[in-house]
Amino acid sequence: MKKRIVMMFLSLFVLTGAAVALSACNTMAGLGEDTSAAGHALTNSATQTQTNMQQ
Repeated sequence: MKKRIVMMFLSLFVLTGAAVALSACNTMAGLGEDTSAAGHALTNSATQTQTNMQQ
């Protein structure tokens, strides 16, 4: 019984997280753009860090 309750709460948590994530982007294209922007920001940050380390 306890395991079932834990699984229910875990499922609710995952579904709530998915709903929040999907509501942030209205379409899959929006999700792709957001993911791409995050990737570019990470790449730029890594490049800047590498440049700063070489100086």
